[in-house]
Parts: sequence; C-alpha cells; structure tokens
Amino acid sequence: MPKLKTHKGTAKRIKVTSTGKLTRRRAFGAHLLAKKSKSRKRRINTTAEITGGERKNIKRALGI
Repeated sequence: MPKLKTHKGTAKRIKVTSTGKLTRRRAFGAHLLAKKSKSRKRRINTTAEITGGERKNIKRALGI
C-alpha cells in the first residue's frame, strides 16, 4: 500500500502534543468581540483537545 500524503489544511490547524494528543483553536474568536463577555473571550482564546471519533479521522489525515 502506498504512503498517504499529509492533508496540509489539517496540518496547519492542528498541533500534536508530545504525549500524542491533538489540539485545535476554538471558533468564534475572530470578529464581533464587543458583544461577547470577557469570560467568554478568555474561554475562546484557550486551545481545545480533539476527542472521540473525529480524532481517528484527523490522525489518518495527518499520517500519524
């Protein structure tokens, strides 16, 4: 079976930690920030871990 190419769009958006976890940025933090509360904006600014069935598909896309 041939090698799989890395999906570059996914590779730019997702970071693999040293323990093998997948992290991503949260959505809704780019614009319309005046109406969002400080606590909500702080939460948006943190990274999130990718879990569940989606993790398997992303790992395949990254070639891990």
